[in-house]
Amino acid sequence: MEEKKQSGDPKEMSFWDHLDDLRSTLFRIAIGIFVCMILVFINKWLVFDVIIFGPASSDFILYRVMCKLGNLLSMPGFCVEPFNAKIQNITVGGQFFTHISTSFWFGLVLSFPWIIYQLWLFVRPALYDNERIATKRAFWFSSTLFYAGVLVGYMLVFPMAFKFLDIYNVSGRVEQIITLDSYIGVLVILVLGMGIVFQMPMLILLLSHIGIVNKAFLRKYRRYAIIIILIITAIVTPTPDPYTMLIASAPLLLLYEFSIYICKQ
Repeated sequence: MEEKKQSGDPKEMSFWDHLDDLRSTLFRIAIGIFVCMILVFINKWLVFDVIIFGPASSDFILYRVMCKLGNLLSMPGFCVEPFNAKIQNITVGGQFFTHISTSFWFGLVLSFPWIIYQLWLFVRPALYDNERIATKRAFWFSSTLFYAGVLVGYMLVFPMAFKFLDIYNVSGRVEQIITLDSYIGVLVILVLGMGIVFQMPMLILLLSHIGIVNKAFLRKYRRYAIIIILIITAIVTPTPDPYTMLIASAPLLLLYEFSIYICKQ
């Protein structure tokens, strides 16, 4: 089987050979995710106290940058009042199972380049030399976009959404209690969601190569794209407030303009 694969001719491989190759690829992907998951699991302090619960304190880098910017522009309203949100667990074993599930999601994010590489190895034998170069670049470009989206989701979208929702109240009678499950759930959805929607340039680039879209088309329907982006961010962001939706949509609007730039004529 290996000799057939190395020859680069997919016709030499039978259906069962392809199926076996796919199974091996999925197994290597699973091993990569599991290894990263273990690394995350044993670094509990770094993952939770520093990364996950970082935005739950006014010491988070985004809040400090906003305060410095506000002082520079003589706009004290940019500064966030000191706070340190309390996260509560209300279920037996909740912290342990949250530790496991969070380790999986972090392991998935960390192993993304490994997943991309394994998928590239799987499809490579079926491609011609020129297609291999283009596809390899596309895979790694997709990985870069994913991490850019994760970074924007963690550094910008989630902290702003959390701060807004933490201070929002319908009545002074209601005590704000943030549960561990809800906090982690919103964090995962926003961060991974932004990583996924940051694949928009890849999708547009693919459609442009097929001949479905071009620069003129994207410019012509820019206003409709803005509406679609707002709808996508409304679905991705689990909070109903327009404030969070606008923050999440700003990077996507920039991505759309970038997509026009990289699109074929």
